[in-house]
Amino acid sequence: MSGLVLKLSPKERVLINGAVIENGDRRSRLSIVTPNANILRLRDAIHPEEVTTPVRRVCYIAQLVLSGDAEEGEARMQILRGIEQLSQVFTDPDSRAQLAIATDQIVAGNTYQALKALRALLPREERLMAARPQ
Repeated sequence: MSGLVLKLSPKERVLINGAVIENGDRRSRLSIVTPNANILRLRDAIHPEEVTTPVRRVCYIAQLVLSGDAEEGEARMQILRGIEQLSQVFTDPDSRAQLAIATDQIVAGNTYQALKALRALLPREERLMAARPQ
């Protein structure tokens, strides 16, 4: 995570290594120089009641790792199983690429980067869910 720059809006909150940090009244930028810091923008967080689809479920598990609410080893296995299941549905080349990135990042222990790749699938999943027969 070395070199990550967060651009925060006024009063925006971010979770860094388990601590919630709130920005002041002005826009600001934070440079994260600590490698492997666990960071989650709270505006991007998926809340438990929003975990209603397969992609959201896998993203949520990754979030729990970033927030320190899940043991990384067990969560890693759940995420990899979830990615494997998602690969059965997302067969287009771009989605496959995102799933491959997520897999590589989880294996490397980079949960933030894996979450970022998985979040790219959310709009696709939403379109698939909207198109399915009722």
